[in-house]
Amino acid sequence: MTEATATAEAAPPADGAEPPAEKAGFDDVMLAMDVVDTLRRRQVMVERELASGDREEALIGRLRDIYDAQGIDVPDAILRDGVKALEEKRFVYEPTDRGLQGRLALAYVTRDRWLKPAAAIAGVAAFVTATYQVGFEGPRARAAERAAYELTEVLPSALQDARDAALAMAADDADAARATISALYANGVAATEGEDKAAAEAALASLRAAREDLSRDLTLRVVSRPGERSGVYRTPRDAPGQRNYYLIVEAVDATGAVRSLEIESEEDGARDRAEKWGVRVPQSVYDRVADDKRDDQIIQNDVIGRKPAGRLAPQYDVATAGGAILKW
Repeated sequence: MTEATATAEAAPPADGAEPPAEKAGFDDVMLAMDVVDTLRRRQVMVERELASGDREEALIGRLRDIYDAQGIDVPDAILRDGVKALEEKRFVYEPTDRGLQGRLALAYVTRDRWLKPAAAIAGVAAFVTATYQVGFEGPRARAAERAAYELTEVLPSALQDARDAALAMAADDADAARATISALYANGVAATEGEDKAAAEAALASLRAAREDLSRDLTLRVVSRPGERSGVYRTPRDAPGQRNYYLIVEAVDATGAVRSLEIESEEDGARDRAEKWGVRVPQSVYDRVADDKRDDQIIQNDVIGRKPAGRLAPQYDVATAGGAILKW
């Protein structure tokens, strides 16, 4: 049965028609693949031959020499098919796009390789982020919140309380003291609105100091302690032939403790709290105090005024020119 069938298949058709073309056998395909593989291994040769004019014929000739040297008989048709297959990349595997589901499936299958390193990296990132939040960003945010709360709630309320307390201590006819208090309060409010915390706190401190000054009844006396100057004179820059005379004074309370007062310097307009300052007086007053001290280094009549409670400005019992200095 097998031989009869084979004989019948090999016999030509009775009507004289052309036999069907034979399909390439498995061996031919394998040879073509081997040719392509040989061409890939000889990449330099391929590039050189393909760059020439008759590259296909030259390349086939080279391939024939290679296979003849190995004792392998390869038909020219196979060689040509191998060269064509190389140009067409027929035996080159090009992976297709897996798509999202394919990539997710691959990631799941290979999770043992990337999951632990990824988890470690995520843990380090989380630790760094938490450290930054706790150690830097958190405190900075809380400080900003506290500053905003102080500027909008704490300081405005404190300024108002300090102003009211100072006004309550001011004498009814102490217009200058009331004007000073109002100016300090206005400066503090402007500072809070401008988010200048330092300036607002400085205004609050000045208001509280003003209240303390208003509450005290102080005596003004000329400094006459050994080793300390009781008076100085200045030569004005705009009047070289003239002298300005100053007595160095201090304010003491009923216990004899020296208290500071806010004094404005006539030299540069600066205001500062001082325990000692120089008050400008006529030369006659300066000379009288100097004579009082010259005989025994003690000034018997050292009291020259007072700072009454309810007022901020000193009141002098001697003639003064109204100016003061803070440095000498």
